Amino acid sequence: MKLIDIYESAVLFGMEKDPRGKDGVKAELLRAKNEYEKLSAKDKEFYDKARLDNPYSDTRILNGKEDSEIKTILVGVDIEVGEMVLADRLKEKGEKIDLVMTHHPEGLALAGFFNVMYMQVDILSKIGVPVNVAESLMHERIKEVERKVMPANHTRAVDAAKLLNINFMSCHTPADNCVATYLQDSIDKKKPRTLGDIVNILRDIPEYNAAARQNAGPKITKGDNSSKAGRVFVDMTGGTEGSKDIFKKLSEAGVSTIICMHLSEEHFKKAQEEHMNVVIAGHVASDNVGLNIMLDELEKKGKFNILACSGFKRFSRKK
Repeated sequence: MKLIDIYESAVLFGMEKDPRGKDGVKAELLRAKNEYEKLSAKDKEFYDKARLDNPYSDTRILNGKEDSEIKTILVGVDIEVGEMVLADRLKEKGEKIDLVMTHHPEGLALAGFFNVMYMQVDILSKIGVPVNVAESLMHERIKEVERKVMPANHTRAVDAAKLLNINFMSCHTPADNCVATYLQDSIDKKKPRTLGDIVNILRDIPEYNAAARQNAGPKITKGDNSSKAGRVFVDMTGGTEGSKDIFKKLSEAGVSTIICMHLSEEHFKKAQEEHMNVVIAGHVASDNVGLNIMLDELEKKGKFNILACSGFKRFSRKK
């Protein structure tokens, strides 16, 4: 496959697995279009026009020619300068690497990743949080995340890729959509009665099983094995953690248990105040699930040699 085909396939599959559904994705693309059209001619020069076709601002081709033929991909959860040097060293040792793929965004994909957080409004609305409340809380949180990203030196890995002439792309929210939908479907189908049942379901998934053997597996951080699960919400997509004040609204909507990749201490304390059960599935393990599902989809369209690094381990679900 060509680099552009991999990128477009990842975006389309991410849209297919988006928890908002097709209408939610279309609404986001329309929002970007309206935002763009309201800009002055001068401001339009600086708008990330990829957002008009791709609703995931954290997923971009960061370096390379779009028509590059890709056969070998080095995949990592985080790709920074060290991993770029690793890729170059592997090439020196005879490994032909056509593309480096990072899960967590770099470059312009990192600088603009806060835009994907708007999807959390629709996700929260779907599970019963009043849309006006979700929108108000998320607007404040999105601005906070934007301010945190602004001072970052976000081009370092991209600069290294350019100097080393390495094709580079990020695949963040599309992969997170894959794990969020996969886990929510699994939980809804298996209907766990207790938190212990949830942990067992997760441990049966290869990526979480491997993580558990490295002391990084699923953990109950609020509640215990015998705690009743009730209604379970898998919260694993939308850029990063949402508003810390959302847990009260989730509880009011009937959610008893949340399964997260990770949860800051500040967010955890708010969840605790609402007596909400919390299961931390594991950040890197969850990223692995999403990436592996995405790679399975890409391998339906092309044959690749996948090299794993930086916290990634390949598990295939292809039949």
